[in-house]
Order: sequence, then C-alpha cells, then structure tokens
Amino acid sequence: MALHHASSGEVIDLAASADQPGTRAIVKTDRFEAIRLALGHGDTIPAHRLASQITLHCLEGSVSVKVAGGMLALGTGQWVFFDESAVHGIDAVTDSVLLMTVMLP
Repeated sequence: MALHHASSGEVIDLAASADQPGTRAIVKTDRFEAIRLALGHGDTIPAHRLASQITLHCLEGSVSVKVAGGMLALGTGQWVFFDESAVHGIDAVTDSVLLMTVMLP
C-alpha cells in the first residue's frame, strides 16, 4: 500500500495523536522530503548519516540528539540544522514529535 503524500496546498496536522502514531512521510519532491517523527519516551533512532542536509524541528516534547563530540538537547519549539554526512542519532527524553526536512541532492 502506497503512503499518502501531501498535495500542494493540503493542510497536514503534525500534532501527536492516537490516530497518527509513529513516523510518516508527509511530502517528497525532487528537492526535499518532510517526515513527521513521533517518538515515545525512551525510543531511540540509532546514530546514522545521510548524504543530505537535514533539519530537525521539535514540535512537542524533548529529545537528546547524539552528534560527533557530544549531545544536544532539543525541546519544544527548537530547531537544528545538520550538514551533509553529519552523524546523528535521537533519544526521546519524553513523548515527542519532530519534523525532519531532508534537502535532496
């Protein structure tokens, strides 16, 4: 079954809710991809690297972002940018919702 991707002008609710658990792609074009990440307290995304620039915007909750040389705390309303090939991982400190944007090469 194909995932529904938003159409131009379509309003998408990114808030956490029981009917929208987990990670889901919102939109993908030839230039970027937007993904909603819903993580429960204690959930982990292991450290990895992408060959693209990315941003993480914490919409709800708080997470620890593992980066080379340490950890970053990211809370509600905060945003971070990573350059290509930056190794990063995420640990959910609380139930959290993030918006990840991937700029495609």
